[in-house]
Amino acid sequence: MNFKIIEEKTLEEKLAILTDAAKYDVACTSSGVDRNNDGTGMGNAIKAGICHSFSSDGRCISLLKILFTNECIYDCKYCLNRKSNDIPRASFTPDEVCTLTMEFYRRNYIEGLFLSSGILYNPTFTMELIYQTVYKLRTVHNFQGYIHVKAIPGAAQEVIQKTGFLVDRMSINLELPTAEGLNRLAPNKNRKTILTPMRQIQNGITRSKNELAVYRNSPRFVSGGQSSQLIVGATPENDFQIMSVAEGLYHKFDLKRVFYSAYVNVNEDKDLPALPGGPPLLREHRLYQADFLMRFYGFEAGELLSEERPNFNVFLDPKADWAVRHLELFPVEINRADYNTLLRVPGIGVKSARRIIQARRNGKLGFTELKKIGVVLKRALYFITCEGKMMYRTKLEEDYIVRNLTYVKERLPFEVGSVRYEQLNLFDMQKDTEMTYREISRVDTGVLYG
Repeated sequence: MNFKIIEEKTLEEKLAILTDAAKYDVACTSSGVDRNNDGTGMGNAIKAGICHSFSSDGRCISLLKILFTNECIYDCKYCLNRKSNDIPRASFTPDEVCTLTMEFYRRNYIEGLFLSSGILYNPTFTMELIYQTVYKLRTVHNFQGYIHVKAIPGAAQEVIQKTGFLVDRMSINLELPTAEGLNRLAPNKNRKTILTPMRQIQNGITRSKNELAVYRNSPRFVSGGQSSQLIVGATPENDFQIMSVAEGLYHKFDLKRVFYSAYVNVNEDKDLPALPGGPPLLREHRLYQADFLMRFYGFEAGELLSEERPNFNVFLDPKADWAVRHLELFPVEINRADYNTLLRVPGIGVKSARRIIQARRNGKLGFTELKKIGVVLKRALYFITCEGKMMYRTKLEEDYIVRNLTYVKERLPFEVGSVRYEQLNLFDMQKDTEMTYREISRVDTGVLYG
């Protein structure tokens, strides 16, 4: 190819443009990778994840999170970087991304790289540039830290394949929940082009695991798994449709994570919704809670929602909302219930359910012991008994329980009606007044109900 990157801006100017351009991509966590430095290079990857720092709106910023370019041949109506927008444009070179990554790492600003991109000239050309970047980081600079890249739909399969052996995670954004929404708002994209490389990555991960089981030194392919992202609120799909799509992605493509990004209105277009109240961040929060219920608590999308009740309750978390609609299953006797039953009790999380099972081996449990174990009794007390007795005299009635749960003012990430919406800045370390770092960390890691 005879294409070349036009270099008419300084590295600092490019960094300012291309970090800001990447702020709407939220799929940048790093769980599942555990690789120690072998003594020949710089950095390592930690299985527990490297997302230690958070911005005021809860998004992780401990990775150097940039676009390779915000040039794009596509004209997606919801995207700030669409080709029809008159905005400052910039493109890095592979060497510039390597320089930034190594220098930021040496200064302890970051612990890894998240690299996405607009489409420069064509998908294969862009994916080749991404490959060249990670190849130089790994082989020339001996960088052994975490790297997450976006695979470009429509790129040649061989380029995606060779990139996968160099990175820890790859992701492909599904963008919108339905093919109809994609056709309307992203006319240059189609579902098949997106799902084809997603299947390729899935197959590559499976082959790599099988080969590693036989040959211990076999090269690893995308060892941290793949993820995807859905934009919430740009199209009229309800929560049930969104969760059903996410459930299908987990089952059919073995995704590590599905991320949900509240739609931010950055363009004027007749096909885009008006957002007088700002981005639907509370809705995004409920979707994340439901996602954790599906991945860790054994719930299915069809249990949490239905065609008759297609959207989550704004005032209750999805687990409590499910419980008050299935009171025939409660109260649960703490000293007899199995692990899976305990997981369905509001106020009992994965860790506390395991602790209950373990503690019961030493004797009967009461409410005092449950509090020490970590059960959130202000929610659980309506749904449990200890040796046949409830904590307080209470009615097993939906309206009564809902009134009491909402009275204790369950902590929400953003106050309804008085929300400050601020976009992510790479070095924004200010603490948001509505949400502590501890609360944000609990949301990101999935500790939502314990």
